[in-house]
Order: sequence, then C-alpha cells, then structure tokens
Amino acid sequence: MDTFFLSHGTPTLSIDDTMPAQHFFRSWLPAAVAGAQPPRAILIVSGHWETATPTVNVVRGNNDTIHDFEGYGFPKSMFQLEYPAPGAPDVAKKAKELLEQAGFGPVKEDHGRGLDHGAWVPLMFMYPEANVPVCQLSLQTGHDGAYHYDLGRALAPLRDDGVLILGSGNATHNLSCMAPVAEGTPVPQWAAEFDGWLQEALLAGGRHDDVKQYEEKAPHGKMAHPSPDHFLPLHVALGAAGEDAKAELIHHSWYNATLSHASYRFTTTTKNKPIAACKE
Repeated sequence: MDTFFLSHGTPTLSIDDTMPAQHFFRSWLPAAVAGAQPPRAILIVSGHWETATPTVNVVRGNNDTIHDFEGYGFPKSMFQLEYPAPGAPDVAKKAKELLEQAGFGPVKEDHGRGLDHGAWVPLMFMYPEANVPVCQLSLQTGHDGAYHYDLGRALAPLRDDGVLILGSGNATHNLSCMAPVAEGTPVPQWAAEFDGWLQEALLAGGRHDDVKQYEEKAPHGKMAHPSPDHFLPLHVALGAAGEDAKAELIHHSWYNATLSHASYRFTTTTKNKPIAACKE
C-alpha cells in the first residue's frame, strides 16, 4: 500500500466545514485515495504522542477518543465527538517485532491509551464508520528525521499485509504565529518558502536526505517547526515507502495564513532493501 503524510491542522477541523482540509479528508473514500477498498488496518504516527522510546498502543476492543485540547477554549461540542475505532493489537505487536528486529528496541506497549486528535480528527472524515482497526506508534522527539525515516523503513513490511501507514502532523507548525488573520491575508515569507522547499524536495528532486536534515537544508526550518513533533510523522511515512519512493501532493491549503495543510502520498517504486540494525 502507499503511505501518506496528512496535515491535520487545528483541532477545530473536526467541526469547521468551511476548511478545505476537511473537504479533502471527506473525499478520501469516495475518491479512493488509498484504494477502492478500506485497508485491513491503520497504523498512524501522530505529532501528539511523544515518548522516550518507541511505544505502540495495544488496544483490545475499541479505542478511546482522547480530547487532548482541554484548556484552550475550544467549543464544548468538540469534547462530545467520539471515534470508537477498533484497536489493532495484532498490527501493534507486529510493528513492535519489526522495530525490535531493526534495532529500535525495546519497544513498549501501552494498553490504555486511545487515539489523540492528530489521529481521530482526520480519520473521522476519512473512515467515518470507524470500522477500520487502528493502532498508534509514538514519536521520539529527542531523535532526528533520519532516525524516524529508518523507523518507517522498518515498518514497511506491514504494507504488504494491507496495513495503511499514516503520518499525521503539519507541513508548517508554528503556533506562536497563529493569531487570527483576515481572509486573504498573504502567507508570510518564512511559511511560503519552507512549504515550497518541501514540495520541491519531495516532488522534483526526491531529496530524502535533505528532508531528513531539514533544519539545516530548508529555508526557515526552525521557524516553520520550532519543535519537530509535527514534522517527524512525515519522515516515518516517507521511510516506510522506501528510498526511491515517488511523492505526490494530494492536498494543499492554508489555515490562518501560516499553517500549511499540505498532504502527500508516497508510492514505492522499487522493492525496499532491509536496513541495518540501529546503533547508538
């Protein structure tokens, strides 16, 4: 299966039907973006779960819906939304096995954590019946893009078993610059240049090494991502598609002029090579 990076944006995407990104996620099944049939299961890496070491949520039964935006003044209706997708404990266990075989262990299991909004907000529109099993894998923000790219490569065999691998974050994500702006406000230079660099690096050049080193290679890398949490899911999805993967921009819009909703599909063009064990 192809892998995908989704820019999930602000949690208000869940209730704001004027946002182009919500319309994109609603079109997912009708347009068969990931294929004519739903996947057997989904493994999603969200910018909202960080741990010191890789961790999978092994949920038997339905996933809880984590409303992890309390205290930010969001409407009460958002806290009533639920996405009770079944857990995917077999996929979580297989992901753990693959990661440990590649040297990323020990991988921990979390048996109580549900889905954070980086997972359930896009999925509620993509698979609205909540009938596709879902598990999550955490990020390690103490490690760089290359580490997460290799982590994705280790997960690649899941795709052969009908598992859809999704990274959920944002192409640009600087919350300190997200004050409300008037409609039609131009995108600031730092956001436009980073977003454009990413498109060119992925679509025209296939420059995976540059993307791994975006803080040094990209214009305004630290401004676009003061914290790497919303960009590292892209590296996981890209790595899972392989070193010669072809990228496709499947959606592009802006929120408040600074938050890019650019989303990408990554298609494998050659067979993935096994990776060496991760070493300190």
